[in-house]
Amino acid sequence: MKKIIISTIAVSALLCTVTSCKTDFDTDVKDIQASKGNADFSRYVALGNSLTSGYRDGALYIDGQNESYPSMIAQQMKLVGGGEFKQPLMADNNGGLLLAVSPTATLQIANTKLFVNGFIDGAPDLKMANNNVATTVVNTVLTGPFNNLGVPGAKVAHLLAPGYGNVQGVATKTANPYFVRFATTPTTSVIDDFTKQNPTFFSLWIGNNDALLYALAGADSSVETLTPPAQFKQYYDMLISKIEATKAKGVIANIPSVTTVPALTTIPTNPLTSAVLGKGNVAAGEAIIDDLNKNLYGPLNQILTNFGAGDRIKPLSKSGGNPLLIKDESITDLKAQITGAALASGNPTLVALATYLGNTYGQARQAKTGDLVPLTTKADIGSTEPGVPAALSARGVAYPFADKYILVPSEINEINSAIDAYNVAIKAAATAKGYAFVDANSKLKELSGNSGISWDGVRYTAKFVSGGAFSLDGVHLTGRGYGIIANEFINAINATYKSSLPQVNPNQYSGITLP
Repeated sequence: MKKIIISTIAVSALLCTVTSCKTDFDTDVKDIQASKGNADFSRYVALGNSLTSGYRDGALYIDGQNESYPSMIAQQMKLVGGGEFKQPLMADNNGGLLLAVSPTATLQIANTKLFVNGFIDGAPDLKMANNNVATTVVNTVLTGPFNNLGVPGAKVAHLLAPGYGNVQGVATKTANPYFVRFATTPTTSVIDDFTKQNPTFFSLWIGNNDALLYALAGADSSVETLTPPAQFKQYYDMLISKIEATKAKGVIANIPSVTTVPALTTIPTNPLTSAVLGKGNVAAGEAIIDDLNKNLYGPLNQILTNFGAGDRIKPLSKSGGNPLLIKDESITDLKAQITGAALASGNPTLVALATYLGNTYGQARQAKTGDLVPLTTKADIGSTEPGVPAALSARGVAYPFADKYILVPSEINEINSAIDAYNVAIKAAATAKGYAFVDANSKLKELSGNSGISWDGVRYTAKFVSGGAFSLDGVHLTGRGYGIIANEFINAINATYKSSLPQVNPNQYSGITLP
């Protein structure tokens, strides 16, 4: 597929100091007289999902946990009487999880972290650390209590669910292996472990997974579900009610749009060049294009044109990037028309394939601007669709990518409409209860803009790898990205509770490590 061209020189330039840039934050970390205002930071407990835990590079590991945004905030709180901030640290810096299935056997249920092994034609070559061998055993329960209750994979309802930390439910996916490691009892819930600590201050950033997991699955409801807004509000209000009962003051954040994360904005819709199709051999790729145009794209374009849908599939070009072939369930199914036209064509090949062509390409089209290709789809471009003739089996090339591989505009609108509704519920809860509020959605949109965000001369954007803010999974932040978020929480806390917690310096934390 089309490579993401990133030179090490370009990356260094983006991450080095550029004296003409300014800091895009209201206050700096220097020369601030810290005060707690009318808040009590002595027992700060953070609630959330992977973003709260410090998850990054596709895994949870010690360095990421130590650079979680709640840990950064807690360090600033210590300046004004904040207590210790204990986290359920993983066993190593590689990440990944093992589940003990017998006294002598374990099953690996989560991969280790990603790292940049090198560059191939300017694109990062990503590998898994430690040859994807994990050492953290889920069944080894840690002794708490823990101040960071961020649980990777959790949705809003999960924080309320009794037994979410019961190891017996991991195999059936009724429990979360990360929470199993530090749940106080097998029957407890995340929110119950929160209230048991009698916190004086809290942060809450939850709800991303209610939409994002569905988006990363291409809005395929057989793989993941989108939480209905009414249900989201019901669970969120229940969560806030339990938090309110502790009398703790706190800060809550809303949910970013799915269109702001590199995991959904990095892969182009038109990666199929002659070089890509020929796996580096341009001449071979051109021959493939000629064959596809003669035997598939050309005939389909002619048939579809007769039914006013010729723009769905057009012949491929040898001189530039060609779009992926996808299935779009939102367009009219022309199965019968394609089958009938193929049967009437008189072409023996088309006649023999008539039923297959109708069934396969009735809702097929080439990807276009407005579609989003998940980062995880990259590995499947050109992979073989089982049970399909070899000449027609290359996914995204001759065989349309299924729903789970692509987000089309109608699905993007569905997801972002749900997120907008979620964010209304979150803002309403903050206003009603007097909690500080972080507009994370706006901040990450700013980060994804052309100018990005700068701190002390270093510019951060939402570009994959080179932007410095997002980790190698394209969803979670780097230490520097979490520093940007920590400052948004600190700003909101200071504004609401008349405190003067100094901001952190994002530049002092880790970014993408290059070989």
